Amino acid sequence: MTSIVSDTAEAVDLCPEFNLYLKPIAKITLSVALPHLKTPGKSISNWEVMERLKSMVHPEQFSSLRISKSTMDFIRFEGEVENKSAVKRVLAKLDGKSIKLSGFSDILKIRGVENKADFPTRHDWDSFFRDAEDMNETVPGERPDTVHLEGLPCKWFSPKDGAPDRPSETALRTVFQRFGKIRNVDIPMLDPYREEMTGKNFNTFSFGGHLNFEGYVQYQDHTGFVRAMDSLRGMKLMYKGDDGKAVACSIKVTFDTSKHLSDSSLKKRQQERLKLQELEKQREEHKRKEKEEEERRKEEERKQREQEEEEKERRREEKLRKREQKLKEKEEKKTQKKLKKQQEEEQKKLQLKIAMEERKLLLAQRNLESIRLIAELLSRAKRLKQQQQEQQQVEQARLQQLEERRRQQEDELRRVEAEKARTLELQRKERELRDRLLGNLLKKSTNTDESGTAVHLDLQICAAQTQLNGVTLQTPQENQDKETGKPKKQEERKETHSSGEADGRRDRRRRRSGSRSRGRWRRSRSRRRSRSRTRSSHGRCSRKHSHGQSSSSSRSRSRSSSRGRRRHSRHRSRRY
Repeated sequence: MTSIVSDTAEAVDLCPEFNLYLKPIAKITLSVALPHLKTPGKSISNWEVMERLKSMVHPEQFSSLRISKSTMDFIRFEGEVENKSAVKRVLAKLDGKSIKLSGFSDILKIRGVENKADFPTRHDWDSFFRDAEDMNETVPGERPDTVHLEGLPCKWFSPKDGAPDRPSETALRTVFQRFGKIRNVDIPMLDPYREEMTGKNFNTFSFGGHLNFEGYVQYQDHTGFVRAMDSLRGMKLMYKGDDGKAVACSIKVTFDTSKHLSDSSLKKRQQERLKLQELEKQREEHKRKEKEEEERRKEEERKQREQEEEEKERRREEKLRKREQKLKEKEEKKTQKKLKKQQEEEQKKLQLKIAMEERKLLLAQRNLESIRLIAELLSRAKRLKQQQQEQQQVEQARLQQLEERRRQQEDELRRVEAEKARTLELQRKERELRDRLLGNLLKKSTNTDESGTAVHLDLQICAAQTQLNGVTLQTPQENQDKETGKPKKQEERKETHSSGEADGRRDRRRRRSGSRSRGRWRRSRSRRRSRSRTRSSHGRCSRKHSHGQSSSSSRSRSRSSSRGRRRHSRHRSRRY
């Protein structure tokens, strides 16, 4: 990971020819203890804690500060400052101090220590090579003499006139030969067969965006290896440009444990390389044969296409010849058609003239017929109008007759109403007289013969009085004759109803008056029934005291006469 360096005071020369330097790593580890959160939903912002740490070390600054671990109990930060001398000043400002965050009553304790670099020591490689069974300290590559470097930027180790993304073994040898004589150098990414031999991809990118590579540097003696490891411990690689700007990059330095540059490994890789080269030659030969086959096939396809083109050209020429022949035939047909069309047009013009003359004649005939038809229609309309006037006159006469008839019916209705009122008055008087006679009859009911004589005399007196008043009791035969005459009256009433809207209104008024008279008749009928029941009860009482069949016969005659009168009055009320 590359970072911009603003202070290069502590930088050590590594290779001024390639502007490469070594700068000490100044990293510290900070742990911030978190309180127990009692309020649910409340949390501590890591960003706020980070900003408070940056403000506490002012005027010092962190070149980088990141969170390495975060739990519910603590937050661990990894920070880096510009110089090694600034580490103590930063730790003095942070170690043992506390932070008070807004919204929290508890304080946050800070613990800070200098970060120890993860770098192998002399004891590590000595113990490894001593305990390894497949290592021989007398053989180069199987002893601590090879440095394994990872994360080296390609651009910093590329030749000035070469590609910037291709590092050079010469540059790598030149940079690291200041620690001692170098026996061998290897950059795996430069070997085109290495990926196939190891199955690893060497074209990896770092976080800074530069293309990085790994390399192996083997020293001739153990002293150069030790001097290189001691010089690179706790250091990072720095590149200083011509413009004075410096950029630092952290690299990983370890000792080789895989016998990468041993004679056996080199011979093995050489054999594998030869095999791969042989395979590559075979592939190239196969590709060449495939290419020749492809060219031969393409040549055959080209010849076939040429034949097809010649065949197409021949067909096209044949088609053009046929087309020209067709065009000539078409032209001849067109000229014949044109002549025929001209003759047809002349014939059509002649026929059109004939048709126009015939059309004019037909129109003249139709005009004459239309004039005659209009005259006939006007005469018919005149006759129809005269007939309508005659019908209107007849209708007016009929309406006058109906009006006269309606007046007569109204007069008749008024006369019948007056007659009905007089009859009702007489019936009332008759009932009063009958009630008196019935009272007298009950008083004289002790003697049957005397009572029968008295009833007979009373009935004679009632009949005589009724005749004197101008009312004659009708017999059942007369009532039947009147009932049979009822349909005739109803037919007359129907004719009266069809005489017009005015007659209908008058008929409705007559029906309403008739309904009122029927209501009065029903009330009088109910009163008569109650009286007759009273008389029948009195008659039963009189039969207990006398054997008078004459009194019962006289009562039955009186009841039959009253029933006849009631039927007569009901019939008259229904008729009107």
